[in-house]
Amino acid sequence: MSVVAPRRRSVGEIRADFPLLDVKVNGRQIVYLDNAATSQKPRSVLKAIDRYWETENANVHRGVHHLSQVATAAYENARDKVRLLINAAHREEVIFTKGCTESINLVAEGLSSSLGSRATYGRSDAVLGTGDVILVSTAEHHSNLVPWQLAAERAGGKVIPIPVDDDGVIDQEAYERLLGSEKVKIVAVAHVSNALGNINPIRRMIATAHAAGALVLIDGAQAGPHLRIDVQDLDADFYTLSCHKIYAPTGIGVLYGKRRLLEALPAYQGGGDMIHTVSFERGTTYAPLPAKLEAGTPNMAGAVGLGAAVDYLCDLSELNQHSGDALAEAFTIIQRQEQDVTHYAAALIEDIPGLRIVGSKEARSSILSFVVDGVHPHDLGTILDNHGVAVRTGHHCCMPLMHRLGLPATARASFAFYNTREEAERLAEAIRAAKEMFAV
Repeated sequence: MSVVAPRRRSVGEIRADFPLLDVKVNGRQIVYLDNAATSQKPRSVLKAIDRYWETENANVHRGVHHLSQVATAAYENARDKVRLLINAAHREEVIFTKGCTESINLVAEGLSSSLGSRATYGRSDAVLGTGDVILVSTAEHHSNLVPWQLAAERAGGKVIPIPVDDDGVIDQEAYERLLGSEKVKIVAVAHVSNALGNINPIRRMIATAHAAGALVLIDGAQAGPHLRIDVQDLDADFYTLSCHKIYAPTGIGVLYGKRRLLEALPAYQGGGDMIHTVSFERGTTYAPLPAKLEAGTPNMAGAVGLGAAVDYLCDLSELNQHSGDALAEAFTIIQRQEQDVTHYAAALIEDIPGLRIVGSKEARSSILSFVVDGVHPHDLGTILDNHGVAVRTGHHCCMPLMHRLGLPATARASFAFYNTREEAERLAEAIRAAKEMFAV
């Protein structure tokens, strides 16, 4: 009996999966363009979370009773789905955290602690010490800057910014010069800029850093919802995901690390589930990965929701299977729709006198960051909200970048694959109304 492949769904059918998109703001159907902050959740994810709380809730790993075993299976199945999502070589390389911020802090603290200095990271001198350098791009989110500043303070090292040009694009020549002239042990850079949407050439940057003997952490918060991530192909040492941006609940994130590196990291927190033995006399020994780095009761419902989000992505494919191939096809569909809407919106708003889009045109994700002459971004955001259009305004937790660009803030419209050309037109219409209000 032949299996009929599912028909590719229209954007309208996909939008029907996301109940919040029917909400009205100020009497108008919402145009949700703040996806870089958090995405909306499909019904399948919401139902999976409800089902967990209603029929499966129990603490995981330690119970022998039925519900605990069911909850444990659901939690660990989510880990397997994430391994598939990012093509990790081993399920133990997937560590559940609260999000990118906690993931980065975990690595930064581990690489700069006195315990970490006893570990081996491929090179005996690769852990941070006095005079060692961490390279962080000028365009980084504070969550991929402040943890490294704290790490440098602990270890007696220093953080040096990688310069960017007037479009916020990383200066690759300057990056290579820094690698050649400084005692660089760690490079930390975003795959996609959260403030501007610039897509960084991280495969090249990782290879160059490795040639100089440095470890690399990639902040994948903005790449995870839009790009097919293959951590083995990238050869990333560490890669982080903030899963509430990938259609999953808040409070659940992922740290990927190469197994040997994660095994060498010291325990980040002490408590339940991360121990092997505990004794007053002999101290504590730790459980193997991933438990060693997941102390305490985990976010079981969040992990279940994340697993359901990966299932939803697979179901976008016409392959009728949950596999790496299905995810690759799903992200092709996602990118096609997002790029169409983003390019259409860019063309519309660039025609507005006095409006300037900030960022790269050549390597742009689904983010449009812009300023309008004579209108402060915060005022612009308020007026857009009056028209039912939700955007983000401010420095986007990228104060060094804004200082480099000479801007106090920008307005940021960020698109997902459920956004439409009609919504792009609503955005342009609302911006024009703001200009009229300020008579600029």
